[in-house]
Amino acid sequence: MSDAPNPELLRSLGRLVRGLSALFWGLPLALLICVQSAKMDWLQPLNIFPALAATGLLLFGLMQLGAFHRGERLWQNALDRARLFALTNCGLSPFLFWWNRLPENSFFSLSIALLALSALLFLFCLNLVLQRLGDMLPDEALRIETRQFTALNRTLLAALLLLASIYAGLAQIPTVPAALENSFFILSRVGPWLLLFLGLLPLAMTMALIWKIKEFVLAGVFGAR
Repeated sequence: MSDAPNPELLRSLGRLVRGLSALFWGLPLALLICVQSAKMDWLQPLNIFPALAATGLLLFGLMQLGAFHRGERLWQNALDRARLFALTNCGLSPFLFWWNRLPENSFFSLSIALLALSALLFLFCLNLVLQRLGDMLPDEALRIETRQFTALNRTLLAALLLLASIYAGLAQIPTVPAALENSFFILSRVGPWLLLFLGLLPLAMTMALIWKIKEFVLAGVFGAR
């Protein structure tokens, strides 16, 4: 019996590694460029294209992952959900540039809010993708670690969505009761930093998981050869 590696498997593993690399570098790049496009003027000469390219890199990464285990339904379903939000992010990313130029436009402001919601849901679905991917890998320790950290990330993201909704709702209150004035003041100071922490922590842990899975796949490919 020949011990030669299956060419089809090697191609799918190559695309898997390429997709994981695109996701690893695309996550911080998309965050940085989208924030710069919305708040700063450094990228203004490039129009809508930096944000579009950064969010497109994440979609490209997910498309590459689809070549791995095409017949695994749970895995492919998780990928489809993540692709849907990645595509939504791409479609809404040009509004970052337009909102930067016309922040008083209510339609642009609503589009930015939808983009923020879609980005959080994308990260939530991406963690489910990583969990499904970890379940298919032959290393039991990596499977357990992936399940634990993706569950923690999804819990943090759900808490972030809940707190952001509460914070946005409280911000719409026109007059604050005197008895709650101090609490509202503290919340207005601490709230944004708490939301930032709850957003960056799962992002960092997601990147760490992506890197670890990619290195495991690479070690398995070269070890088999």
